[in-house]
Amino acid sequence: MAALEQTLRPRHERAAKHVVTQAMSGLGGIGKSTLALHFAHVHRHEYTAVWWIDAETPETITDSLAQLTTRANPGTDTSSTPSTTLAEWALAWLETHPGWLLVFDNATHPDHLAPYVARLTGGDHLITSRLTHGWYDLATTPLHLDVLTPPAATTLLRQLTGLSNSDEPLTVKELVDELGYLPLALEQAGAYIRRTRNTYSNYLRRFRAQAARMLNTPGNGDPHSITIARTWRVTLDTITERDPIAVDLLRIMAWFAPHDIPRDLLSGAVDEPYADVDALALLNDFSMITLTETTAAVHRLVQTLARTPDPQDPHRSDSAISQAQSTAATLIHNALPDNPETNTAGRPRWRALLPHIDAYLTHTHPETDTTETAWILYTTSQVLHGQGQLSQATQYAQRSADASARLNGEDHLSTLSSRNNLAATYKAAGDLGRAIPLHEQNLTNCIRILGEDHPNTLTSRNNLAATYESAGDLGRAIPLYEQNLTDRIRILGEEHPDTLSSRNNLATAYESAGDLGRAIPLYEQNLTDRIRVLGENHPSTLSFRNNLAYAYESAGDLGRAIPLYEQNLTDRIRILGEEHPDTLTSRNNLATAYKAAGDLGRAIPLYEQNLTDRIRILGEEHPDTLTSRNNLATAYESAGDLGRAIPLYEQNLTDRIRVLGEDHPSTLSSRNNLAYAYELAGGLGRAIPLYEQNLTDSIRILGEDHPSTLIFRNNLAAAYKAAGDLGRAIPLHEQILSDRIRVLGEEHPDTFSSRNNLAAAYESAGDLGRAIPLYEQNLTDRIRVLGEDHPSTLSSRNNLAYAYESAGDLGRAIPLYEQNLTDSIRVLSENHPSTLISRNNLATAYKAAGDLGRAIPLHEQNLTDSIRILGENHPTTRIVRNNLRVARADPD
Repeated sequence: MAALEQTLRPRHERAAKHVVTQAMSGLGGIGKSTLALHFAHVHRHEYTAVWWIDAETPETITDSLAQLTTRANPGTDTSSTPSTTLAEWALAWLETHPGWLLVFDNATHPDHLAPYVARLTGGDHLITSRLTHGWYDLATTPLHLDVLTPPAATTLLRQLTGLSNSDEPLTVKELVDELGYLPLALEQAGAYIRRTRNTYSNYLRRFRAQAARMLNTPGNGDPHSITIARTWRVTLDTITERDPIAVDLLRIMAWFAPHDIPRDLLSGAVDEPYADVDALALLNDFSMITLTETTAAVHRLVQTLARTPDPQDPHRSDSAISQAQSTAATLIHNALPDNPETNTAGRPRWRALLPHIDAYLTHTHPETDTTETAWILYTTSQVLHGQGQLSQATQYAQRSADASARLNGEDHLSTLSSRNNLAATYKAAGDLGRAIPLHEQNLTNCIRILGEDHPNTLTSRNNLAATYESAGDLGRAIPLYEQNLTDRIRILGEEHPDTLSSRNNLATAYESAGDLGRAIPLYEQNLTDRIRVLGENHPSTLSFRNNLAYAYESAGDLGRAIPLYEQNLTDRIRILGEEHPDTLTSRNNLATAYKAAGDLGRAIPLYEQNLTDRIRILGEEHPDTLTSRNNLATAYESAGDLGRAIPLYEQNLTDRIRVLGEDHPSTLSSRNNLAYAYELAGGLGRAIPLYEQNLTDSIRILGEDHPSTLIFRNNLAAAYKAAGDLGRAIPLHEQILSDRIRVLGEEHPDTFSSRNNLAAAYESAGDLGRAIPLYEQNLTDRIRVLGEDHPSTLSSRNNLAYAYESAGDLGRAIPLYEQNLTDSIRVLSENHPSTLISRNNLATAYKAAGDLGRAIPLHEQNLTDSIRILGENHPTTRIVRNNLRVARADPD
């Protein structure tokens, strides 16, 4: 204590900004926590606040900080707020309220604490840990605690028992020696003696009589665990005499996480009402557990012993421990909320159960899994999937499928469902190489076992089609979707919810194939049917309205898309609430539509709100949060604010690599987006290597013909073109056009984009003889396929006009520019960024024709509008300002 007080001397005796980080290490049970608690209590008046943090894992640190937020905000319901959000609030509070003491108890790795020690510099950190090394980079010279001295141990035991100092002085010395001077062993012995009104002699006699058995207790070899085992046996003998149910509960709790075991989880372990309450109180009396009003905690060493059979210990027989394991599984199974994928009200319960599910599954061998365990694995994998924890979700889904096959057989319905769940998890993780064979096997098995027309067979066919679609293999996906829709109409009827889902999925596949002419009527029919069958307010109706809006947006019909998005967001807020994931999705989609309409003033605040909400509700690492950060970065990029866009892209790429892995499709998208932002900022030296890496990875992971691979090849070619390397750009663009015609067809929107990009590359090379025919073909095809008013059609007309202008053919260029400006104003509005570009191009053509009387007023109007809409420093504004300066300087 003296050494600790010397280091953490009173704050008024040192500089105000002098922060001390002190680590204490030593054997488990040595008294580190007790010493830290004693110091904090004695010196509590010297600190503005003292807070205890369970530092066993990063998650427990987060949870402890979250509890600080709850304590600092009494009366505020934080049950539905993610722990990560609450913890961040606590960190911010600590940063603005200096003079505190944080006790990081039972830290298991210095890296878990390093971010907090570095960030929190307004107070003192006291760390306790079993680790004796690794603390020098974080703290002053660590204090290593040894066992107590014999006089200190004797004094501690006397204080704990409450017996007179004159009672059995020699026996006390013998007993503390027998207990190895370990504070935790002394604490438990003192509790036993005090509770049973026993004597030192009786305790020592019983302890010595059972020492051989306790020394043979299996464990980790730590002398501390042996000493605790001795005390544990002696204590439990007495507890068993009082209430055998208490020992049963202790064995059950041994299978859960050591902290925050919900007491209501344990109530189902006993038949007699309130028997668990009395039993837990008894365990708490003997210091075997720690109780709060709602939770119980057990020391992990006690748990280890309680899970380990010992034929010499009646409390730890094989049958008793097996029964406890089985009961623990039953308690978890019965506590699981229903419908884990859709039941938002059950999320706080899941958050409380997940640490105990993980502990149970860690402590049990897969060969001992039961049908209850298989169900726990199945549902938990779905919850973790929804939370974006795909690595652990995949592990649990695999173990669930293995357990079901072993217990029920390969052909059982549960096995088919578990295998489907595993395939879906692989798909979400971007591992299509394992997802597709599983879905293919499952469909074959469903047809063989259940028949072609069974609902599960239809679901299996849908899931296989969706996985093909994710792999970019629409040639195999669309026929499966078409077959499924036909079969569901025949078997289930036109109005069955699954039929409507099939029609929606087929429409989505048509949309992915660029066939909006077939997609939109299906979406429209589906929305009409959904409203009629399920009503305006059904969540599925809202989803179908969203999908129709997205199809209109893809078709360039923002006039119909935006009102649907706005209605959907309003309805979801009213029906589902502000914080429902579907509401957040609606807000994101509306923001995207506003952005497509050039209305960044409305888009960016929605994106910013969505990112803030998703961090608070879903956490920093949820895939939807990463998507929100990407979308906000894209909006900043569109606004010309690369200073805010690039750091977000960089953070997102780092986070996706860490959370999803290097090979996840979303990681590839993040790398592509960051490369494009570098390119816009003029950093081709950083952009091109990222594009090259992305293309290589995409070919390896997704294949040569995947739509994403074609996009990444296109972007690399565009970067080569921007760098003036047409020798590498043109062959890539030629390859991409050829591949897209082969893979997607002549009339796919992406094929049109490739033809445009190849024409632009020819144009940059001065080869207008090859560029102009491609531009002309593209404009004709886009008018025929997409319509006169589609934004891409307007872009094609602009590009053809520019090529005519480059060829000196202003007689054909100017009428096209004039038509394009008129159409842009009518279709996109006066304020759309594309309208500003159209006006700029027309003004430039007038200048080239020597018609400054029309050129300069257009440039002046454009500069005024660009400043108002985009801001003074937007790249487009700078281009317009320069063009006006050049026009005014022209001597005519």
